[in-house]
This record gives sequence, C-alpha cells and structure tokens, in this order.
Amino acid sequence: MRNHDTRAQPMKHLVERSLHSAAQALGTRDPMPYVGDLIERTFYLPDNDVSYARNALTPGAVPYEPSFSEAEPNVLRFTIEPLGPEASPVSRRDEATREMRRLVQPVFGRDALRWFDSRSEEWRGFGGMSWMNFGAWFGSAFDEDGLYAAKIYYELLPTQIDALSPRLAALTRQVMAEMPTLMPIFTSIGCKRDSGSQRVTFLHRGPLAISALGPLMNRLGIGHQLPSLMRIVGVALGGRFELPSGGVLVGIREAPDGVELKLEILLAAIPDLPARFLDLIKLGLAERPRQLIALSRWLDAFGVEDASEQGHFSVLSLRVTPTSQARISLYVRPIEFEMREAIEEAQALQ
Repeated sequence: MRNHDTRAQPMKHLVERSLHSAAQALGTRDPMPYVGDLIERTFYLPDNDVSYARNALTPGAVPYEPSFSEAEPNVLRFTIEPLGPEASPVSRRDEATREMRRLVQPVFGRDALRWFDSRSEEWRGFGGMSWMNFGAWFGSAFDEDGLYAAKIYYELLPTQIDALSPRLAALTRQVMAEMPTLMPIFTSIGCKRDSGSQRVTFLHRGPLAISALGPLMNRLGIGHQLPSLMRIVGVALGGRFELPSGGVLVGIREAPDGVELKLEILLAAIPDLPARFLDLIKLGLAERPRQLIALSRWLDAFGVEDASEQGHFSVLSLRVTPTSQARISLYVRPIEFEMREAIEEAQALQ
C-alpha cells in the first residue's frame, strides 16, 4: 500500500511490485520481461500525481485494472490505458497497436500477426484525430508458460461497422435492430496462442431490466441462458434486477459454439451495492468449488480480500454461450492505486 509519508516515487514501481507479487502468488511468469517497457512509458509520473485519475479506464484511480476470469482462473490478466495522462488519444492508439504487433508475432506466430493486422486495419490508420476520447487500451494475460493473450481495445463509431468481419458486422446490426438502446462504443481484438477473437461492446442507454435482454438473447440462440444470468446478478447485487442508466455494457462475439454475450455491470453506477458484495459473489460460485478457490487465491494475490470499500471493485462481468451458463469475471482497483487521498491532499493545498 502506498505510504504518503514517504517521498514520492514513480508510479511504475508500484505497478511492477503489484504484478511481480501477483505472478508469484498465482504461479505465472512475471509480465515485466514482456511489457516492462510499456509500463515504464505509462507510469513514469510520481505515485501521488493526481493527473493519473483523469482516465477513461478507471476514472478516479490509476489506469491499471487487474481482472479475474472464472473461465481462466489461474491466469494473471490486467488492462492499462497506455502512456501517461498527458498523451493524446491518437498516441495511445498508436502505442497500443505497436505493442500488440511487437508481442504477437514472436510469441503467437506470423499467421496470428496477419490475422490481427487484417482485423485492426480500420482502427490503426490515419483517421480518428478529432472524435476519439481515449484512443485505446491494452490488455495482456500470463500463465506459467509466459504470455497467454494480448488484447487491444479500439474506440468504435457506428460508421465503422462495415470494417468488422462480415459475420461480426451482421451480428452487430442484428443487436442494434433488436435493442436500439444499445450503441456500439468499442471493439476489442485479442490473440491467444491458438486462437483470435474480436468483440463489439455496446453502451446501454437508459436503465435496463435484466429480463429485457430476453428477446435479444432468443434471437442470438442463447435465450435459454437468461435464468443463469439473472440468478448471478440477483445474488451479487442483493436482489436487484434493474441496472441504472450508464451502468451497463453488452458485448457480442463469435465463440466456437455460437454467439457469446457478455454483460458488464459498472459497479460505481450501482447506488446500493451490498456491503457484502464479495461474499455474495462467492455464494454465486458455491456450486463450483474449484473456481471459488481460484477467486480467493486471486483476490489474495492482489490484496483485495480484506477490502471493505465498494470502490475496489469496478466491473462485474457475466458471459454466456449456447453451451455455457453464466460465468463470472471480476475487475478490481487495488487500494494502493486509488487516487482519492492524493486528490484530497492536493485540494487541501489549494
């Protein structure tokens, strides 16, 4: 945890320590030999610099977001907003693209790089100077053998839907026709050792009752998974089944067994998040003891187990496919990367 009584140090040291200790706890390779230079270029300012809080990934905290996935329970995953707070969206987009291409070919092979280049061509070009908000985010994941996955998140305009693969473009239009309240806002392109995938993520405009996803899910061939989705949401949110405006993202991608729908609940938007939120998440995993053990281990690795404040959890994500019931991912803001105290200290000095 950051000690405000000591001299400020570059934020990169905190991020490096967090990743190194998490890798040791989870039994994965240390990410720093792979992404250390990017971490250094991104987190070079002092650890008490409040400008870190101005970001689109984790507003109010340092833009470093580890996440647990029930589908990949022993993997060290995290996302960052590349470069420092002063970087332009175009610079972030270009930096994330360079980093993706730098890692993909030597680790995943030439075919993987060709696939990435074909999928990303529209987003890594010269356009986007004026309309972009954050530019891009960069995600990576590590297991005991090294780099497991790399992912880039590009901002997406409705006019760019044609640049998606024909199948994903058709799916995107189908989703927008079925639920006009869904607006595409970014696309993520990910490479793993043996596969690649692209997702379109939509912002839901206005409040959303979870049951209102039923017609869309039926159209996509996954309507039979709605009860499992509602069960986990109901348990985790203490019986709440309606999500407030600005608190919901929906992602769509092609999976091996059909369409995958990803529901992301932005927890900062939930006005009455249960105080026992973490216990309720674990209750939702009670029937899957191996995943429950993995979640507890992961929380320990990032020092989140004892966190009592709701703000340490940023996103609860649930995924369903035709053959898979709802599976949990949990995105966190480790307490040492919260900027609340630094912001309050800066305001007190004004």
